[in-house]
Amino acid sequence: MLQARDLSFSYGRPGDGSPNAIDGVSLDVARGAIVGLLGPNGSGKTTLLRILAGVLPARAGRVVIDGTPIHALPRRAIARRVAMVPQETQSAFDFSVMDIVLMGRYPHLGPFELEGARDRQIAREALAATGTTSLAARAFGSLSGGEKQRVVVAAALAQQADLLLLDEPTAALDLRYQFEIADLLRGLNARGGTTMVLSTHDLNLAAALCGRVVLLRDGRVIASGATSDTLTADNVRGLYGVDADVRFHPQAGHLTVVPVARAR
Repeated sequence: MLQARDLSFSYGRPGDGSPNAIDGVSLDVARGAIVGLLGPNGSGKTTLLRILAGVLPARAGRVVIDGTPIHALPRRAIARRVAMVPQETQSAFDFSVMDIVLMGRYPHLGPFELEGARDRQIAREALAATGTTSLAARAFGSLSGGEKQRVVVAAALAQQADLLLLDEPTAALDLRYQFEIADLLRGLNARGGTTMVLSTHDLNLAAALCGRVVLLRDGRVIASGATSDTLTADNVRGLYGVDADVRFHPQAGHLTVVPVARAR
């Protein structure tokens, strides 16, 4: 579904010697897959997601969605194919939850067109899918962090995009909300076949959700492949400089990663 080939990007001006935030990154995302982007702060995860979403133009390389280069698609067409859930969402106005979710319908509306009955039905279905129907009339700013994250995912679902990109979907959430968001994403993938690429610092979340992972350091891929083969103690050490105990946990049903000490 999604292919990225030899992507490079720098926040500096061409020729000013600024290092690349993304340097020669390639990845493939099959339809219906969940792929995790792992790496320390500054490794390029968020930048890569923005390039995949068409928000940032790559300096080199290309992104292809179902055979069509993303740069050849109009912005509205990209928004119909790709939805992005940012790490934090702030609203300058006191929008209701329903208003926030209806914003996901904008790529499907014409100039000056208002949401119709079908758009509202799609928004209600997105709220139901994320367990936030009871919050529809609430002010977005009054929600807890976990509730906000669910609502932003609902807005992304209302876009009816083929691909969902999530930047640190469980950042700053307590353990209960981390489990709730993980269960939500797992259910959306299992029931609706939603394709996802998510960045995370939570190695256990990646182990629980992702069939494949891509390990980024200094803007480069240091390893990628099936999670069971790639999320190893050696790779965790190479990625974070930390010794970790990585093993299959029978009760959790997936690999678990327990940091032990800084690598010497």
